[in-house]
Amino acid sequence: MEEVPQKINFSEEELKTLKYWDDIKAFETSVKLSEGRPEYSFYDGPPFATGLPHYGHLLTGTIKDTITRYAHQTGHHVERRFGWDCHGLPIEFEIDKLLGVKTKEDVLKMGIPAYNAHCRSIVMKYSTEWEVVVNRIGRWIDMKNNYKTMDPNFMESVWWVFKELFKKDLVYQGFKVMPYSIGCTTPLSNFEASSNYKDVSDPACVVSFPMVDDEKVSFLAWTTTPWTLPSNLALTVNPKMEYVKINDTKRNAQFILGKNRTSILYKSDKEFTVLESYTGKDLIGKKYVPIFPYFASDAEKGGFVVIGADFVTDDSGTGIVHTAPAFGEDDFHACLSNGIIKRDEFRRPILNSVDANGCFTSDITDFVGMMVKDAETTKQLSIYIKGKNRMVNSANIVHSYPYCWRSDTPLIYKAVGSWFVRVESIRDKLLANNQKTYWVPDFVKEKRFANWLSNATDWAVSRNRYWGTPIPLWVSEDGQEVVAIGSIEELFELSGVRVTDLHRESIDHITIPSKQGKGTLRRIEDVFDCWFESGSMPYAQQHYPFENKDKFEKIFPAHFIAEGLDQTRGWFYTLLVLSTALFDKPPFQNLIVNGLVLASDGKKMSKRLKNYPDPMEVVSKYGADSLRLYLINSPVVKAEPLKFQEKGVQDMIKDVFLPWFNAYRFFVQNALRFEKSQNTKFVPDINVALKSENVMDKWVLASCQSLIKFVRVEMAAYRLYTVVPKLVRFIEDLTNWYVRLNRKRFKGSNGDADCLSSLNILYEVLMTVTIAMGPFTPFFTEFIYQNLKKVLPKEKQMDSVHYVLFPEPIEAAFNTRIEEAVSRMQTVIELGRAARDRRTKPIKHPLKDFMVITENKQYLDDLESLKSYILEELNIQNVVLTSDEGSFVVVTAEADNKRLGARLKTDFKKVSPQISKLTNEQLRAFQKTGEITIEGHVLTTEDLKIIRKYSGDTTNNEPSGNDEILTVLELTVDKELFERGLAREVINRVQRLRKKSGLNFDDNIQMFYSTKDQELKQAVENNQAFIKEIILFPVQFSETVPSGSFASEKVSIVNDNDAEIYLTH
Repeated sequence: MEEVPQKINFSEEELKTLKYWDDIKAFETSVKLSEGRPEYSFYDGPPFATGLPHYGHLLTGTIKDTITRYAHQTGHHVERRFGWDCHGLPIEFEIDKLLGVKTKEDVLKMGIPAYNAHCRSIVMKYSTEWEVVVNRIGRWIDMKNNYKTMDPNFMESVWWVFKELFKKDLVYQGFKVMPYSIGCTTPLSNFEASSNYKDVSDPACVVSFPMVDDEKVSFLAWTTTPWTLPSNLALTVNPKMEYVKINDTKRNAQFILGKNRTSILYKSDKEFTVLESYTGKDLIGKKYVPIFPYFASDAEKGGFVVIGADFVTDDSGTGIVHTAPAFGEDDFHACLSNGIIKRDEFRRPILNSVDANGCFTSDITDFVGMMVKDAETTKQLSIYIKGKNRMVNSANIVHSYPYCWRSDTPLIYKAVGSWFVRVESIRDKLLANNQKTYWVPDFVKEKRFANWLSNATDWAVSRNRYWGTPIPLWVSEDGQEVVAIGSIEELFELSGVRVTDLHRESIDHITIPSKQGKGTLRRIEDVFDCWFESGSMPYAQQHYPFENKDKFEKIFPAHFIAEGLDQTRGWFYTLLVLSTALFDKPPFQNLIVNGLVLASDGKKMSKRLKNYPDPMEVVSKYGADSLRLYLINSPVVKAEPLKFQEKGVQDMIKDVFLPWFNAYRFFVQNALRFEKSQNTKFVPDINVALKSENVMDKWVLASCQSLIKFVRVEMAAYRLYTVVPKLVRFIEDLTNWYVRLNRKRFKGSNGDADCLSSLNILYEVLMTVTIAMGPFTPFFTEFIYQNLKKVLPKEKQMDSVHYVLFPEPIEAAFNTRIEEAVSRMQTVIELGRAARDRRTKPIKHPLKDFMVITENKQYLDDLESLKSYILEELNIQNVVLTSDEGSFVVVTAEADNKRLGARLKTDFKKVSPQISKLTNEQLRAFQKTGEITIEGHVLTTEDLKIIRKYSGDTTNNEPSGNDEILTVLELTVDKELFERGLAREVINRVQRLRKKSGLNFDDNIQMFYSTKDQELKQAVENNQAFIKEIILFPVQFSETVPSGSFASEKVSIVNDNDAEIYLTH
């Protein structure tokens, strides 16, 4: 082994490791080495390369990398292919901004070939940056043999998927109200529309609709979308609700509205008189006069009539809903079920009064060409309505409104002709297949996702756009003959045209002769929703079924996928819909859902606001391992939000990596010292380690096996949130407990055999933890392994730690009794430290007595066996262990009043006073049995918490405790021990100066000190033997600077700068 430098720059070492991995082709080699092992399949959800990776990407990338590395290390072959989402709105929107494209006409003027060429040119805009970032965070994934949704092979498989659905009668053409993005001139899926809501101020109008039979009486309706009023076709009431006809004394008018909704116009009942009451059922069939005249002829088709529907409520509005079937889903279904419209009326003018750009068509003669969501349009509509004397009241309302996730413009709901995949008919299968999957955390599956599936509607998969996979439907002019194409070969067979690309510019011109005598079939204009493509990726990345048929069928469904919570209604959903429709199987077996990474103030991370540090700057400062561990050791792996704090990444260095590095360096130092002193090579031998009788050796080895067993169990359940804290805690135990409590042994204080035993133990534990932490912190584990492996036989030395299989626990090393005993010792020491802190008694001040009180005999026996460590760690003279609780402890009970009140109800008043009267004996009995009966009610440990208090004087004693024990620290300072403490401080300063001077601990040098503090001088002189035992050489007093001094330092022992340390040759 090589000597380990005193300091380390983690980020710089990671760069060296990256170069090493490149040199040995580490990832490719690891995959090759694992060929023939059981397959572990993983799907990587494709991101767009039009934006740079952010913390959300780094988080999911780290989760995916950790799980797949672990799968590899537990004996699997894991193919990891990166994928790119290349089509759809994100690309088109960038081009529209770049080229100033605003309408469909702009695209057609430019030409689809030119438009798509522009899209193709930016698809991989940031792919190089992505490769750099993915590589830098240590993620092992194949980015060269990637899949792209724009590749002909991928697109051909998407065609196959669609053809299969078409053959199963799961595809139909329909007319449906959908969320519509004016900014992107395309409909959106419901799950896309629900991802971006904003609080906005909109007009809220109450308008009147005079009855045809009696124009003095008007129905009142309320709307926040006045632009839909020109397309009004019905008024909807709830048949079971109560309605009233009133006389408005101020307006001298008669209105009909919901009985419970008069407050929308009136503050007091005195402002109107009730003339008549109805149920909604009584009003159904009544005809009224529309506000706008544009579609007056629709009255002949059953329009401008009151209809009934259950969606109408009396908690807002007037209880009467203005119904425009072209612009509301409920409106559409209400008019459909009442025969006012038909689903195939694609060209009916009232259903097409707003064009693709969100502007009124020529049918709306007074407002033609005006954008429906513009403030000026709202103003002009308001003027018109007031001019017709139909505006009863107008105001503004702040409410939550959906915005386009890509263009960030307000959505409208609009009836569009679209091609749909039937989802409603397979809901039960979706829910059944969801039950076959395992999610972490499971509440996302059981609540959020299951609820979404239960209400899933048919999926509109067509988009009237350009850059995407064209929908492979060729249709006759009358729409009666429809041919679905499932492959390039099938297209050639039917059209005679051979193509190598499947984008619109390559196939839109291709026609197919009709087999039914209907002339020529032409392809529909639409392309697929890009979610259809990402949902097809399990098949399309393999070019299934055209290639890799056997391979695909072996690895489907995937063992594992992972993405963020926002994909519940996105990728997770589309994967499940398509796999269920195709194979009636879930697409994956296991899924980790992560939460969102937010800025430190809890707000969304924003490039504009610059409210988060650049990810690569953070990696450059602290290293990728620190960022990885910070992210996966947080609530975000349980689908909870994480407020990103750069300090959290920095703390990983301080709390985990530096202590771990120091333990590793300490081992190497002492192994090299052993080799030098024994003139022999250190060769690790697990049998030497297992034979050790030292209790701390047994403890650390047993804890290590428990850790490995725990990690295997929890990783099998994909619970990163339990695994990472346990690994981090073990590193803390290793560095802060095992190494620190055994430092002297490693230097040979108990003889060479004991020294060798301790070195074997530490090597075994360090190597085991290094391999176990490999999937989590791939860089630092490689750094350590490359040195530690050098003492192994050549045949056991692997080129990378990531080629080494995950450790199996050593059954012979398990020892739960010792683990429990040391855990109890740790608890007692921590209670003692806390007592010192509270009474400001630094650990350097020796104290006399520390008493531990508990009736648990095994607890006391455990502490007795480890007493020497307690004495040393707390710097005390005596540990007093006693089971005599009666003499020192007062036990009281604290009730959980909220719980008891809910459970006991009125009897709580009887029970509560009795709790405070319980005697010591009763409470001790309760401690043993866990139950006590009061006033006929059995109370358990969930109802009562036992509080243990020290009964003695606390003037010179500091008690601490928990449910099981009480400790009492006596605060008297012993002079002899105090001097020993000062001697320790001198040793500490000398060691620090030696370290700073680059000396090894066994370098033969002379050490001197000078001081004017007689108390300090006396302490050093009285403890020379102790000092020599620790640092091998005496520290001599010198009134002047000794000759030949090559290093010196002023130090503070008792007071500021009260001594100076010198080193000479």
